[in-house]
Amino acid sequence: MTTTRRGWGRGLVAAMALGLGLAGGAARAAMGMTEIAASGIDGPMTVYYPSDSSSRPGAGPFALDVAADGVPARGNGRLIVISHGTGASPWVYADQARALVNAGFIVALPLHRSDNYLDHSDAQGALERRPLEVSRAIDRLGEDTRFAPLLSLDRVGVYGMSAGGHTALTLAGGRWTYANFRRHCDVNLAADFQFCVGVITQLNGGVLDGFKQWMARTIIGWRFADETVRGHEDPRIAAVVAAVPAAATHDMATLATPRVPLALVTARQDRWLVPRFHSDRVLQACSRCEHLADLERGGHGAYLSPLPPGL
Repeated sequence: MTTTRRGWGRGLVAAMALGLGLAGGAARAAMGMTEIAASGIDGPMTVYYPSDSSSRPGAGPFALDVAADGVPARGNGRLIVISHGTGASPWVYADQARALVNAGFIVALPLHRSDNYLDHSDAQGALERRPLEVSRAIDRLGEDTRFAPLLSLDRVGVYGMSAGGHTALTLAGGRWTYANFRRHCDVNLAADFQFCVGVITQLNGGVLDGFKQWMARTIIGWRFADETVRGHEDPRIAAVVAAVPAAATHDMATLATPRVPLALVTARQDRWLVPRFHSDRVLQACSRCEHLADLERGGHGAYLSPLPPGL
């Protein structure tokens, strides 16, 4: 299906409600926002939630109109965990969170360790940690005296974008290896260069392009030979939406019949995770997956909240 950027939030709400067995959402309230402090190996976690407290603009760097630390109100009793993209923050998912909160969901965004806007030192290793951090985020909500009485954690939804989409696919039952990354980049390096290399450089048609590709293949071949199959399942997770996911490392056979309802969100002009190598491959492998939204003119960041002036 093709949809607009503005209207796709309703589809996200509908997909999550259907996957979690909900007939409809709760009445609208203000959107509360609070942070659960870092604990042990886990960083801080931002929580958006229905609140009867009054909202006002000004919270966070995006100056969000929220009830900061407001009193939680009873919603539909379900939790959605959002897994952010590499190097990202909780603020750029505020629009998705608001759509979900308006439908009665509580929304949690754990800050993935060593792969966030404050610390991007180990994005590679974070791929292994991220699914476990989502599971522990569910645990932490269940231990929080403000939210535990309002939640039933037997059916939780997950939304993940970009590297968070990789996390989402894994939690839907997908299996992956670092060696798949090496094989993919060996064949498709020029066509999917930013996925393989990141932001350190780009191909620009200059005389150094050949050297850049040689160097990338050399480093990737040395660092990504591990054939160990990785995955993580949490029986509490009952519905998953993966947006512009990093998928080339996954074994598509493991996503042909995901263990829970799985929907994909795509963008045709994505140059960071080229659809034909990532999201489209998942859709081709999984005939029962829903194609929830596809932005014909959208790039990789089209599903993020717009940055305020000055950022």
